[in-house]
Amino acid sequence: MTLTHAQRLERLQVRTAELQFWRARATRPLQGWTFDGHPIAIGDAWPHRNGTVHFTVSGEVPADWPLEDARLYLDVGGESLITVTGADGSARSYGLDPYHREFRLPSRRFSIVTETVARLPFGQPVRKPCLERAELFWIDEDVDRLWLLLRQIAEAVSVLEGHDAVPYLLEAAETCFYSLDWPSATADYVARIAPDVMQQKIWQLPQHKENPEGLSEAQRACVAAAYDALMARLAELQQRFPPQGRIALTGHAHIDLAWLWPYGETRRKMRRTFHTALSLMEGSADFRFNQSTAHYYAQLEEDDPALLQQIVERVKAGQWEVLGGCWVEPDTNMPTGESLARQILYGQRYFEKTFGARHTICWLPDCFGFSGALPQLLVQGGMKSFFTIKVNWSESNRIPADLFWWEGLDGSRVLAHTFNNPMEGYNGFVRPDCFVPTWKNFRQKDRHDTTLLCVGYGDGGGGVTPEMLLREEQLRVFPAIPQARWSRVEDFFEAAHATADARKMHVWQGEIYLELHRATLTSQSDVKRLHRQAERGLITAETLASLAHLLGGTHPQSLEPAWRVVMKNEFHDILPGSSIAEVYVDARAELGHVIKEAKAAQQAGLAAIRDLLPAGEDGHILVVNPSLAPRPLRLDLATGPVHAEAGVPPLSVTVLPAAALQPQPGLVATGHSLENDVLKVTLAEDGSIASMLHKPSGREAIDGGGNRLFAYPADKPRSWDAWDVEGDYAEKAEEITGIESIELVESGPHRAAIRIRRRWRHSTITQTLSLGANARRLDIHTELDWHDRRVLLRTLTGVAVRSPRAVCECAYGVVERPTHTNTSWDDAMFEAPAHRFVDLSEPGFGLALINDAKYGHSMRGNQLGLSLLRAPVYPDPLADEGFQSFTYALMPHEGSWHEAGVREEAEDLNQPLLAIDATGLACGEWQPVTVEGVPAALSALKASEDGDGLILRLYEPAGRRGALHITPRDGWRTEGPLTILEEPMADAPADALRPFEVKSWRLRKG
Repeated sequence: MTLTHAQRLERLQVRTAELQFWRARATRPLQGWTFDGHPIAIGDAWPHRNGTVHFTVSGEVPADWPLEDARLYLDVGGESLITVTGADGSARSYGLDPYHREFRLPSRRFSIVTETVARLPFGQPVRKPCLERAELFWIDEDVDRLWLLLRQIAEAVSVLEGHDAVPYLLEAAETCFYSLDWPSATADYVARIAPDVMQQKIWQLPQHKENPEGLSEAQRACVAAAYDALMARLAELQQRFPPQGRIALTGHAHIDLAWLWPYGETRRKMRRTFHTALSLMEGSADFRFNQSTAHYYAQLEEDDPALLQQIVERVKAGQWEVLGGCWVEPDTNMPTGESLARQILYGQRYFEKTFGARHTICWLPDCFGFSGALPQLLVQGGMKSFFTIKVNWSESNRIPADLFWWEGLDGSRVLAHTFNNPMEGYNGFVRPDCFVPTWKNFRQKDRHDTTLLCVGYGDGGGGVTPEMLLREEQLRVFPAIPQARWSRVEDFFEAAHATADARKMHVWQGEIYLELHRATLTSQSDVKRLHRQAERGLITAETLASLAHLLGGTHPQSLEPAWRVVMKNEFHDILPGSSIAEVYVDARAELGHVIKEAKAAQQAGLAAIRDLLPAGEDGHILVVNPSLAPRPLRLDLATGPVHAEAGVPPLSVTVLPAAALQPQPGLVATGHSLENDVLKVTLAEDGSIASMLHKPSGREAIDGGGNRLFAYPADKPRSWDAWDVEGDYAEKAEEITGIESIELVESGPHRAAIRIRRRWRHSTITQTLSLGANARRLDIHTELDWHDRRVLLRTLTGVAVRSPRAVCECAYGVVERPTHTNTSWDDAMFEAPAHRFVDLSEPGFGLALINDAKYGHSMRGNQLGLSLLRAPVYPDPLADEGFQSFTYALMPHEGSWHEAGVREEAEDLNQPLLAIDATGLACGEWQPVTVEGVPAALSALKASEDGDGLILRLYEPAGRRGALHITPRDGWRTEGPLTILEEPMADAPADALRPFEVKSWRLRKG
C-alpha cells in the first residue's frame, strides 16, 4: 500500500509521540515539602496565594542512579526562582516556569528553596495553585535525543512540502523506527503510555503498575545505534541537499519592564531568566544570549549583585551580549527629543561603566513605531545599527526591505534589519519550521546571505531552554533547511555593514509608522500628561540651575536619578497605556514624585538667580524665560493672571516693575464671544466654535465648526483593546451638543473665559475657553469626569484652509502627514502621533491645534482632530476612569507655521514663564547666553556629565539651515560642537545648523 507524504508524516508523528513515555528510566516522588514553613504534600493546594511564597525541601538521589543522569522535575504551581544547594554548600539558581521545569542536580544530597508567585509568565493568576508535581527521574538520554531528532525531522518534512528532500527524510525516519527493538510487556507498556492523550480519553483505564520498567540495556543500545545511524544519514542527505540560506541565532528573552504584571514581578523575572541563561552557558560554549536595557542591570546592582558579576564575566567571555545602548526599550513616538537623547546618554554611560564598552546596536524589537529623530541620535550615541521586528505587524503596507538604510530627519543613516518569523516573532524557536519560513521571508537574500533570528520564550521572560541547545546541535546535519548557528548580533551587523558598503541598499527616509496599535497614543492619557510634565519639569529645572551658574552661582547638580525614573516610565508598555492598573499606580506615584522634585529644583534655581542679582528699590517681579524664543509676558500669579504688553527675551532673567504688568488693552467678552486685538471667537448655541476671526489678516479660520466634541462608542477593536483603534471607529459617532450650563467666568482685563459644562451618558465634560489680552491663541482647558467604557472621545475642528498635508511636531522636528486617502499608506494613517502641535496651512494662512498632554491626532480633509480619551477594558478595565484635566488651544496665523511662531506658542502652553517676587532687586534684563542666526530651539541647558562646565543642546526644528552664533556672558567660552554623549563631533562646523540637526556645545569658564 502506498501512502502519500502527508500520510507518512502523520504516521511518523504518531510513532514519535510514543517515545516520550520512555524518557525516564525510573522516577521517585520528592516528598517532605514545606510552604512558608508549614508542611505541604504533593497535590495539595497552597494555603494562600498572597504575594511571594517559599517552598523548601531536602532530597537524595537514589544510590543506583548515575548522578549525571538524575533530573529534578518541578511544578510548584507558579513562576519561581529555585535555588538548589548541594552537599558541599554550593548553590545554583534557576528560573522555573512552564518552559523550564527540568533541572540537573549538583550532588546526591541537596536542598531546594523557591521564591514563588501564583502567576504564569504573562501575568495570568493561578486561581487555585497547588504543588502539582515534584519528582526525581533517571533520564534515558538516548531516548530523549532520539525523540527530539524524530520530531525535528517531522517538523522539517511539514515545512519542506514539495522539496525533493522530503521522501528521503521520511525514509530515513522510517528506517530508524524499523531498527528499534521496543518493549511490549503488557503491564509495563500500559503503565508507560497512560499519560498519552488518547489513553486519557478512555472511560476507565486499568490499574497501573507502580514503577514500570524502562528499556533494557540491549534496547538502549539499539536506540543509541539508531540515533547515530540517523544522524549519519542526515549528514549524507545534507551533501545531496545543501542548506538553503543562513541564519544567525541569538538567544533572547524579551522581558517587558512592566505589562501584564507590575514592576515588582519584573524584578523577579529578571533574576529567574538571567540565572537560566547562565546555567545554559555552563553546558554549551557555543550558546550566545543577548539582553538589552541598562535599567535591568542597574536594578540587579541592588537586588542581586552576585548575579550581575556573573553576567559581567560572561560578557567578557563573549557569550552574553549586552545590546541596546538605551536605558530601557522606550516608546519613541511620545518622548521629547531630549528624553530620547537621555535614554542614549545615560544608557551608554551605564553600559561603559558596568561592562567596559558602549554598544553599536539599538535593539527595539517591540516598539509601536519609530521616530524619524532616532537615526541622528543613534549615530551621535555611537550606534550604527538598528533592529526591530515590529514593522512586520503593519496591517496594510510593508516597508519594501528588511535590510536597509534608515535615514532620519536630518539625513543621518543607520543600517536597519528586521526579520519576519511567523512563529512568535522575536520569541522564536529553534525548529526547522521556524527557520525555513524566516529565511523564505527574508527579502534581501539576494543582497546579503544571512538573516538574524532571536530565539527564546519572551515578553514575560524565560528565554532559551536546554532543548533549544540540543536542537541546534542536531540541526547542523539536516539537509535543505537553512544553516543556523549561535552568533553575536554585533557580528551579524558587522557582516551586514560590509555588504551595505559594497552593494546598493534600499533607503527608508523618515519615521517608521506602525499601521497598528494607534490607540497607544491616547490610552491611559493621565499618565501621558504626567510624563510630559515630568520631562518638561526636569528640562526647565536644569535650565534654571544652569542660568544661575552662568550668573555666578554654584555648578548645578545632576538630575540623572530623576531622569532615570522618567526614562523607566517611557518603556514601550508603560507610556503607551497598554499595561495593567497596578503599573499605572506605580507610574503615577513615580512621575508625580519627579514633578514634585522638578518643581522644588525650579524654585531653588529661581531663588539662586534672585540672590545673584543686584539690589534695588524698583523691582516687583523676577521673570525667567527658559526657552530660546522671545515670549509675551503671560503669568499666572497668586493675585491673578497677567497678560501684558511687555515681552521677555530668550533664555533671559528679567526684573520688572509693577507698572510693566498692566494688561494689554482690547479684551472684550460676552456670554458667547471672546475678543482681543488678534482674535474674535464666537460660539454656536451648542458651545462649539462658530467663528474664529483672525483680525490681522481678516481671515475666518473655521469652516465646519471648531472644537466639536464627538464620542465614538464603537471603539471596540478586534483585539489589543488598549492598543488599537479600528479604522471604522467613526462609523458610529455621537456629537456631544447638549449643554448643562454655559457662563462667562472671567471678563478681564487680563483674561476672559467662558465655561461650558456638558454631560454625555454617565460622564461630565467641563471646558473653559479662555483668551488672554495679549494672546494669539484660544486656550480650551478641559476637565473630564469619565465613567463610560470603550468610548473614544475627541475634538474636531474644521479649518478654512485647503492643503494636502498637515505638519505634526515630533521629536527634534516635524513630519508632514497626508490629509487625503490617495494610497493605502495614506489611508492607514487615520490616527498618527504628534507632540505639542499640528498645523494645517495653505500659502499665507493656517491654523494650529496645540496641546499640553495629548499625542493622538487625525487630519482628514480640512478637519484636525485630537483624541482626548479612550476607555478600554483590557488590560485595565478602569483605564481613563475618573478625573483628568488638560489644555489644548487653537491658533490661527498668517504665513507658515514656523514663520508664525506656532512652536513657540506650544512651548508657552507647555512651559509658561517662571516668576518669583523681586522686592529689593533692581530692574533689569540679563541674558547669560545668546543664540543668533538660523532660528534654533533649546533642547537642554544642563550640567555636563563629567562636571566640567555646562552643556547647551540646540536643534533646528523646521527644516532650515544657516549660520549659528552662541555668545555666553563675559568670562565664559564655548567649545564644540559635541554629540549627545558630550564628546567632540567629528567633521561638523561649530557655527552652523543643518535642517533638523541636533548639536551640543560645552560652556566653560575662562
